[in-house]
Amino acid sequence: MDNQENPTNGLAGKELEAALATARQNITLLRSQLRTGKINAQYFDQRLGSLEELLDQVQAERKNTIQQKRVAALYEVGKVIGSSLNLQTVLDQVMDAIIQLSGAERGFLMLLDDDGNLAVRVARNFDQETLQSDEIAFSRTITRQVFETGEPVVTTNAQEDPRYAGQVSIMIHGMRSIMATPLRARGKNTGVVYVDNRIKTGLFSDEDLEVLAAFAAQAAVALDNARLYSETDAELQARLEELRILQWIDRQLNEKLDLQAAMKLTLEWSSRLCDAQSASMGFLDREAGVISLVANYGEENEFSQTPQLPLTHPLIAQVLEMESAALQLSPTGASPHTTLCVPVRRENNIIGVVLFSANRADAFDVDAQELVSRMADRAAIAIENARLYDAVKAADKTKSEFVGFVAHELKVPMTSISGYASLLGIVGQLSEKQQEFVKTIQNNVQRMRMLVDDLNDITRIETGQLRMAIEPVKLSEVVEQVKTDVMAQITERNHTFVEEIEVNLPLISADSSRVLQILLNLLSNAYKYTPNGGKITLSAKRDGEKVSVSVKDTGVGIAPEDLQKLGTKFFRTSNTLEQPGWGLGFAITRNLIDLMKGELTIESEVGVGSTFTFTLPVAEETQAATSEKAS
Repeated sequence: MDNQENPTNGLAGKELEAALATARQNITLLRSQLRTGKINAQYFDQRLGSLEELLDQVQAERKNTIQQKRVAALYEVGKVIGSSLNLQTVLDQVMDAIIQLSGAERGFLMLLDDDGNLAVRVARNFDQETLQSDEIAFSRTITRQVFETGEPVVTTNAQEDPRYAGQVSIMIHGMRSIMATPLRARGKNTGVVYVDNRIKTGLFSDEDLEVLAAFAAQAAVALDNARLYSETDAELQARLEELRILQWIDRQLNEKLDLQAAMKLTLEWSSRLCDAQSASMGFLDREAGVISLVANYGEENEFSQTPQLPLTHPLIAQVLEMESAALQLSPTGASPHTTLCVPVRRENNIIGVVLFSANRADAFDVDAQELVSRMADRAAIAIENARLYDAVKAADKTKSEFVGFVAHELKVPMTSISGYASLLGIVGQLSEKQQEFVKTIQNNVQRMRMLVDDLNDITRIETGQLRMAIEPVKLSEVVEQVKTDVMAQITERNHTFVEEIEVNLPLISADSSRVLQILLNLLSNAYKYTPNGGKITLSAKRDGEKVSVSVKDTGVGIAPEDLQKLGTKFFRTSNTLEQPGWGLGFAITRNLIDLMKGELTIESEVGVGSTFTFTLPVAEETQAATSEKAS
């Protein structure tokens, strides 16, 4: 490439070699003239001029080469720092690149902190090592000047520079070559890049400062992007963590319909999320004009011992009027005290409030208020459901107590009716028609007695007062007893009764009277709901650690949609209404099996028949004996 093609107009390749060879020849000739003393002044001057020209060309070429290398390095470093959005990684890369480009001994990168002060974010040396805290020393005067004026600074020897020679840090730390330039992003100074060398003087030039300023402008954008990404990423992570916590709380709130547990969980987690010392929850009673406080959490506060708050209370009134959270700051002794009132909404209606207390003036910022408001809204559903469930339980308990009371009171008149009906045959001769009337009275009293017994059982089951005498029971003995009670009805309807009881059945762990009641209910249903001349099969066999008992009939069967409702109190299928009954027997049967740790399954087809199968556990002593025999 000739000089016209070379944009730097310097010497290159063979031209440089030829020029150097000519220069050596000229030097040899000049030395010869000096040795012989025959000096041609004009020739001597011409040769020195050509040497001077060569040196100028070499110097220009070297300068152009350094500039090219700096531009190339600037481009490569720019690609590197632009490839990462991790703030600390970008900071380290920027500082290492600056030290490499400038040839500095150390470098510091300072950014503006939240308090408006310059804080060292990176301190590195030429070996790309992070400086320890005791090694961090720089001229704060220069960095402050650069940041405030926005103008870069370079000094070849700070100890002799009249601008800085009197500074204590310059003298103590022996600072010499220093260069600093501002970092600017979005039209504002965001920090300062500072490099120095405490040994060499004259290390940095104005050209070096231009390169540093160009690089700093590029680095500032990369740093700002990384900072924005870090802030966005941190906010996203915080939001995801908040959602994770709220989802966990949702699961806990809806795990069971327990009002006290739901309120406690809501107050505890809300207090944690907004850093409150205490919290209280109350429900709105507009008719009474009060908020009834029903739950507290944390330290004692002004609401802990207060059963009610009037709706005219400043915080309550503000919440009801604005339908949003309200804050109140009031001095308490030497320390300020902040109260936050958050509405609890259900279907856009305020049903209550949560009152948070904190012993500080800066409590409950906007983010905290929004967070606990979201928490309260999510908890409102679970709390309201739990309140409704408690109300249903209370009503159900009242109903059960009423049914139990009525059933108990009915026993006295039924006993009187049955007794006096029996006495009629004693006080005088009854005609055949009269005897038929008496029998009808006694049969109906017996039906009433069975209904009362069933009502008593249902009430005891629902209130948890049904007592079980669990003991080893021989199933075959119970089967014989139940056959005595139902065989007359089975025979009367011309049914075929089949018994398939496995030989040597183990003892079962159960209440024998309740097992008898279960079998009576199942067999009664079987003979009542099977057309005359049908077949009823009672079978029993061992099934692992359980005994399985089945009652199978060829009756009317049960439709699939009715199977789901079977066992509901007072429910009867449409194809069984012709037979007497009140829909309690099977409900009792299902509950008795559950109470004895058994299981019930049903298979049924309309017009074909049904099979009711229940299992009961084998008695422990039978299990032990079986294990011993096996060993």
